[in-house]
Amino acid sequence: MSKFTAALAAAVLALGGYLAFAPIPAQPVAWTPPRDAGYSGAHARNNRLSPVNRIPLARDHGPEHIVAHDGWIYTGLNSGAVVRLRADAPADAQPETVLNTGGRPLGLDFDAEGHLLIADGIKGLLKATLPANGRPAGVETLVAKVDDAVNGTPVLGDPIRFADAVLVAKNGTVYFTDATRRFAPAQWGGTFEASVLDTLEHSCTGRLLAYDPQTRYTRVVLRDLCFPNGLALTANEQHLLLSETGAYRILRISVNLDGLSAPQAIGLPGDAAKVLIDNLPGFPDNLMRGEGGRIWVGLTKPRSSVIDFAARHPWMRALTLRLPKVLWPVPPAYGHVFAFDETGKVLLDLQDPAGGYPETTAVTEAGGRLYIQSLNARSIGWVSKQAAGL
Repeated sequence: MSKFTAALAAAVLALGGYLAFAPIPAQPVAWTPPRDAGYSGAHARNNRLSPVNRIPLARDHGPEHIVAHDGWIYTGLNSGAVVRLRADAPADAQPETVLNTGGRPLGLDFDAEGHLLIADGIKGLLKATLPANGRPAGVETLVAKVDDAVNGTPVLGDPIRFADAVLVAKNGTVYFTDATRRFAPAQWGGTFEASVLDTLEHSCTGRLLAYDPQTRYTRVVLRDLCFPNGLALTANEQHLLLSETGAYRILRISVNLDGLSAPQAIGLPGDAAKVLIDNLPGFPDNLMRGEGGRIWVGLTKPRSSVIDFAARHPWMRALTLRLPKVLWPVPPAYGHVFAFDETGKVLLDLQDPAGGYPETTAVTEAGGRLYIQSLNARSIGWVSKQAAGL
């Protein structure tokens, strides 16, 4: 054997050893996803989300969630900034920065007193007072830890690792999601990296939480969720709708649940918890109520046959995590949002197969427009309601 051949063989063995045994941050769990129906039926492929009008964000990006309030729209960006602009702003409008959380603001909502509630992926659940009459904005942390239980063992002061969505009920209760107990964005390079790790592991450690502003107590409503994400309330506010991103579905959950495991709750008789929409053609993200009973959701990425196949084979996902990130099986950009009603019936489906406006997370109706939320876009996108067929 020549020196070159010997060196090559040693390199191949070393690479094989690395791919088989190198430490990885996740411990993939086997699961069986529903068979992908693709873009069919109510989600038949179309081009109704193209083109999208854009309001540039200068050097920032990621209007992941957009909330409308008093004629303004607000969104959090990757830099930690929360910006706003008028809901009917012209194309050359310059978003105004109102505060910076120092983390990654994701979900937003307003309470009855006009405070901005923020689910910050790094800092937890925050409450902000907007600047007014020369007074600067103020930000305080409401919830950074919660008493919980893991495998039946109480855990006091368990950190909120990935606050994702937030929603304020009429009675003042603040519902929010903690997407994963395994991968905190602060430790794993950001919200996207942490979400990919959690999706590939599929250990389903996320939870739905409820904060009572009167008692300042936070309870676990539902645990063992597969990357719980967006939230919306039913009209009577007796149930929550929740995007379970890691399972391609949307759940309907009683607000009265208290600490049950999601698989256990879904298996109970009655309406404690049920699957409202299953087997989506992509990863569901935010939920937003619109007009006329519409509830909007965005699919950030389409399903991947590679990811679905690897779901049954943890070793394949472990191997993937040992590869450079550029080789991870991240699906291509594809714009997709749709509206449905409380029964789960799809009312309107808008797609952009070319993915010109990437990683769509949901829609906010304001100023006669549909504002398109996005994980990574460098602009705030919108289409007119008329163009969307409304």
